[in-house]
Amino acid sequence: MSYIEAETLGEQVRYGLVGTGMMGVEHINNLAITPGAVVTAIADPVSTSLGWAQTALGERADGVAVFDSAAALAASGRCDAVIVASPNHTHRETLVPLFDAGLHILCEKPLATTIADAQWIVERAAQSPSVFWTAMEYRFMPPAAEFIAEVHGGTVGALKMLSIREHRFPFLVKVGNWNRFAANTGGTMVEKCCHFFDLMRLIIRSEPVRVYCSGAMDVNHLDEDYGGRRPDIIDNSYTTVDFANGVRAMLDLSMFAEGAENQEEITAVGDAARLDVFIPEGAIVRSPRVGFGNPKQASRRIVEGDAAALAAGSHHGSTFYEHQRFIAAVRGEGVVEVTAQDGLMAVAIGVAAELSARERRVVTMAELGV
Repeated sequence: MSYIEAETLGEQVRYGLVGTGMMGVEHINNLAITPGAVVTAIADPVSTSLGWAQTALGERADGVAVFDSAAALAASGRCDAVIVASPNHTHRETLVPLFDAGLHILCEKPLATTIADAQWIVERAAQSPSVFWTAMEYRFMPPAAEFIAEVHGGTVGALKMLSIREHRFPFLVKVGNWNRFAANTGGTMVEKCCHFFDLMRLIIRSEPVRVYCSGAMDVNHLDEDYGGRRPDIIDNSYTTVDFANGVRAMLDLSMFAEGAENQEEITAVGDAARLDVFIPEGAIVRSPRVGFGNPKQASRRIVEGDAAALAAGSHHGSTFYEHQRFIAAVRGEGVVEVTAQDGLMAVAIGVAAELSARERRVVTMAELGV
């Protein structure tokens, strides 16, 4: 029996969705297979995006209220929980009426594009009795989740080094090409890499101290022009992060390597063994220390996700698993696993990396006030 078939209906939760572009549609597809979830309202100022959502809803679109703003959706009284999937730079203003209405909120990454806005969100979330959840899907990819559990279970011994590689395709086209400009996204190291900085904190279980990033826009978007504006987003970088407990981490990003067999590769090295996970392959490989010249003793296994969850999005099923945890928290049957503070820290590391790449220097978290 699949994960989905094994779930019970539970208490129905009425969902609103603000931002109905590509990621919004992925949320709609995953809510369709989340027991007890029903979409009752959608909001977006762009009619084309609203059309994408209505197509994704299909027959379920009947009776779904359509709004052109988060404020109108919040005032409608039609929702218990709201997913924010609007462009990064709109998150703070989008969240104001949702907080004021006391709604449960799942806010897409990055939490905000600046540390100041992220800190404001943390403060408002702390004042709200409702659930606030930062959407960090990569935590919930089944192979990644199993990898994290093994590291925390001591399979590598005492963790000393963590490396993450994402070799992938360029940024996709978004409505109004908003994702071509760091002013809208926070920069690639915030927009894209906050996922990986969040994984670093989660796996290492410590806070960042200093960041060094070497990156540039070398291949993608060089010939694009938007009314005289040229894209200014990093498309490749190396970032190192030193953590307070002495563990060091590294991110290797290339956004012109879509031909790679695996998009993500994560490696943890401890004093007893090395552990790798490869996504989307789903392989986890443990390589214990054997001493110089002795036969290798690596073991490999494949971690698979639910087929329906894999088919419902482009994040290796993680969006589905995230929604199961979120709806449980909304019902009071689970805890918030990704807090606003987690979202803030992922943004802060990304901001430090962007600053480091521009100024070609080490940036300490202390100088950023976090």
